[in-house]
Amino acid sequence: MVKILHAADFHMDSPFASLPEEKAAQRRREQRELLDALAAAAEGVDIVLLAGDLFDTGAGYWETTQTLTRVLTGMRAQVFIAPGNHDYYTAKSPYAFMELPENVHIFKTSQIRSVELPDLGVRVWGAGFTSAGCEPLLGSFSIRDSGFVELMVLHGDLTASSRYNAISEEDIARSGLDYLALGHTHAFSGLKRAGNTWYAYPGCLEGRGFDELGPKGVLVGGVGKGECELEFKPLAKRQYRVIEADLTGSDDALASAARAVGEGFPADIARLILKGEFSGEPDTEAIAAALGDKFFHLTVQNRTRPARGLWDGAGEDTLTGLFLGKLKAMYDGAGDDDTRRRVELAARCGLAALEGREEWRL
Repeated sequence: MVKILHAADFHMDSPFASLPEEKAAQRRREQRELLDALAAAAEGVDIVLLAGDLFDTGAGYWETTQTLTRVLTGMRAQVFIAPGNHDYYTAKSPYAFMELPENVHIFKTSQIRSVELPDLGVRVWGAGFTSAGCEPLLGSFSIRDSGFVELMVLHGDLTASSRYNAISEEDIARSGLDYLALGHTHAFSGLKRAGNTWYAYPGCLEGRGFDELGPKGVLVGGVGKGECELEFKPLAKRQYRVIEADLTGSDDALASAARAVGEGFPADIARLILKGEFSGEPDTEAIAAALGDKFFHLTVQNRTRPARGLWDGAGEDTLTGLFLGKLKAMYDGAGDDDTRRRVELAARCGLAALEGREEWRL
């Protein structure tokens, strides 16, 4: 088996617009520093497959292109890059000005091409975006058994209507590849198989927003004829987290929020969501100031609703009123505390369901 590392979607020089300017600049520096962690993860591998969107735009910072050049130059592996929709290849893209060694191969056109590595018994295929959109590249591509381990690196989307190199499982199964290294989707897909071809998205190298939660990293392992043993290796220094604090029954929003946060996660970016019933308006700015040192950055959102009596509205000429009216009659006629508790629970769950809240799923 040949040892590979598969990574994608670095999105270096992202604006991190939701963070204060100073912290956004720090995050961009940390993105560059993460490239050294990538190099360390690539120690001992034969081939590095980078499946596009290494840059967030076609105009990277000088420091970023210099760092990427340094890191790729220091790799002993053969490196293959397939530019994506954010870092598509043109005569003015950062790739065109990088002085890269012979072990680094960039697929500069939308035509699928291959590089043979006889010493490794491997053939690596790939193609790159040359504009922000890309017609399907894989299509009817198919290869016969050549004796090589057949790899391909592509940036693309497993969505039929996508304008970003739409790829289908039928295309993958037809390809005859041993492994297809994909980029574009920012969540780790798990290792999948279509026909005899293994494929995966490793996800982005590091989260940049609350739509990219959890650990982020790369895939490392071995690929052979008809076999694939890749493992996900987390690399990101920071994660995005969503934490919820239920204020129902509380008269101290900060205390309830502090209990939900606990020790916090000093390296991470968090969103604290206040939910449940609460009398008054929680002071989100004061809560963020009090708990902010438990995270790299914290924002607080108020999604509470006004506190009310359980039976408020019972008997009104609405679906909710009729529902509460019937249960209120059952509650009043209950002969013991256990029955009243059950009726009250049914009322609370029913109200949550009627209002589209998740708390009813107890």
